[in-house]
Amino acid sequence: MRIRCLHHVQLAMPEGAEDAARGFYADVLGLTEVTKPPKLAAKGGAWFAAGELKLHLGVEKDFRPARKAHPAIEVEDLSTLAQRVSEAGFDVHWDDDLPGFARFYAADPFGNRLEFLEPVG
Repeated sequence: MRIRCLHHVQLAMPEGAEDAARGFYADVLGLTEVTKPPKLAAKGGAWFAAGELKLHLGVEKDFRPARKAHPAIEVEDLSTLAQRVSEAGFDVHWDDDLPGFARFYAADPFGNRLEFLEPVG
């Protein structure tokens, strides 16, 4: 037995907020929405992917955003992404505490914390 890889990350979202999820994850971040299997689609939420990244948003009835726990998403051209996120009306918080990486934090429309980073040097 061996662990092969991380298959996906799931974040929670409020019920009925799929359009807001699409607006942020597809339109702002540039991820592609993935069709959910019918039995899972009936539960709401939305799935997104880019390259090997798979990010699932699931409906949580008693929703509370993840303000500390977060996925860290490695990107190319971090400054352009930061500009897109900022221009879409989301706060960008730069952090230089991780050696070898430029990075910033932002929250999705539901308040979930996201980290975006790019190797430097």
